[in-house]
Amino acid sequence: MAPQTGFFHDELCMWHAGGDYVLTMQAGGLVQPGGSIPESPESKRRMVNLMHVTGLMDRLQLQSAPSATRKDLLRVHPASYLERFKALSDATGGELGPRAPFLKGGYEIAARSAGLAKAAVAAVLQGQLASAYALSRPPGHHALPDLPNGFCLFANIAIAIEAARAAGLAQRFAVVDWDVHHGNGTEAIYLDDPDVLTISLHQDRNYPLETGGADVRGAAGANINIPLPPGTGHQSYLEALERIVLPALRRHRPEIIIVACGYDASAMDPLGRMVLGANSFGAMTALMQQAAAELCQDRLVLVHEGGYSEAHVPFCGHAAIARLARLDIEAPDPLGAVIDARQPGPVWINHVSAHLRELATFFEV
Repeated sequence: MAPQTGFFHDELCMWHAGGDYVLTMQAGGLVQPGGSIPESPESKRRMVNLMHVTGLMDRLQLQSAPSATRKDLLRVHPASYLERFKALSDATGGELGPRAPFLKGGYEIAARSAGLAKAAVAAVLQGQLASAYALSRPPGHHALPDLPNGFCLFANIAIAIEAARAAGLAQRFAVVDWDVHHGNGTEAIYLDDPDVLTISLHQDRNYPLETGGADVRGAAGANINIPLPPGTGHQSYLEALERIVLPALRRHRPEIIIVACGYDASAMDPLGRMVLGANSFGAMTALMQQAAAELCQDRLVLVHEGGYSEAHVPFCGHAAIARLARLDIEAPDPLGAVIDARQPGPVWINHVSAHLRELATFFEV
C-alpha cells in the first residue's frame, strides 16, 4: 500500500489554556474580564470535527506521537529556559514572555505539541508517510530560544528540524511560513544557518511590530521576509508564492519543505487584516506540493500555527489538508461568496504586484 498522508493530533494539546485575556489585552483596569487568549482549542476541535463529518479523516492516517524529550528541547532551547518553564508549570502556571500564558501542566502540553511536529517530519523523511499535517498546539513560530511570545512556548518546527538532523534524516530544510504574523522565532533560530531556508509571508507591522523587514537576510541570504500590506487578497498571495517563494526554494533545493500553516490571513480573522478564503489555503498548499514534487521527492509537512476565527478556521484547514492528501473531499466555504466579494480590485492588486516585483528584485529572484 502506498504511503498516505498522516494527521498528527493529540487530545492533550486541546487542554492548553492561557490566562484572563481579551484578544491580546490582559484583563484588568478598564479591560473587562471574561475572555481568554484568542488561541483557544475551539477552532482546532471544530476543524477535526468537520474532517470527521465529511469523511476526510477516514482517508488519513490518524496518529499521536510521544512528547518531545528534554534532549529534543535542548537542541533549540537552553536549559535555563526549560527549568524556568517547568518550575512555573509545576507550580501554578503563569507567563514567562509577552502574550504567552499557560496553566499548570503547560510544559508537558507544549512538549507534546512539539512531539507531534517532530514525529510528522520524521515519518515523511523516513518514507513512512507521503506527507503529513501536525495539529500542534500551542503553536511555535514566535518562540525564541529563551523567550516565549505570541502564544508560542516551544519552537515546534525548529525542534522537529533539529531532531531530524540529529537522526541523520536530512540536512537541508525549508520553512515557508504563511501565518499572518511574522515568524520571528524561526527566523532568529536559523538566521545564521545557510542550510535552513526560512521564508515568512506576513502582514507588515502586525506582530511583532519590530521584526519582519525584508532587509533581514541572514547567512547566505537564507532568510526571506515578504511583508504584505493589509488588504492583500487571494491573487496577490499566490503571486508572492510564485514570484518569490518558488524561485527561492529552487535555489535552496531542500530535502523537505515544512509549512508553518497559520490560518489568520483569513478574511474573518480578528488578529489579521488580509482577505483569504478557504480556497486560498488549498491553492497555496497545491503550490507547495508542486515545489516538493520538483525538489524533494514530494516531502511536505504542514504544522499548525495561528488562526483565530472559530467559524472559519475549520474550512480553511479542511481545504489545505484535503489538498495535501490529494483528495476530492470538499467542505464548501460558507463564507466564500462574502470573501470573494471583498477581494481587492485591480488598482490594489497592481499596487501589491509592484511591491512584490520590487521585493523579487531585492532578493535577486
